[in-house]
Amino acid sequence: MGYGMFSLGALALLLLALAFAWVVLGVHALLLGRMPGNWLQRHVRQPRLWGAGALLMVVSWNAESLSLLAVGVGLVALGHVMKSQ
Repeated sequence: MGYGMFSLGALALLLLALAFAWVVLGVHALLLGRMPGNWLQRHVRQPRLWGAGALLMVVSWNAESLSLLAVGVGLVALGHVMKSQ
């Protein structure tokens, strides 16, 4: 019983840390219009769109809304593929 509770707690802590990192990346992209790091800068073509989608995905988790989640995933995907004009 002790090991199972430890692993669930560790998993919850890991998911919380990942969610926090996702929010920080979303806010950074939305406000500054660029992505941190070389890899993200090369792969995300529309950072503001990506950031809006990332934050919408987090909001959808709290609101328990699958439609908001779908829109957020779509915005993140569009942020990867749309070319700037």
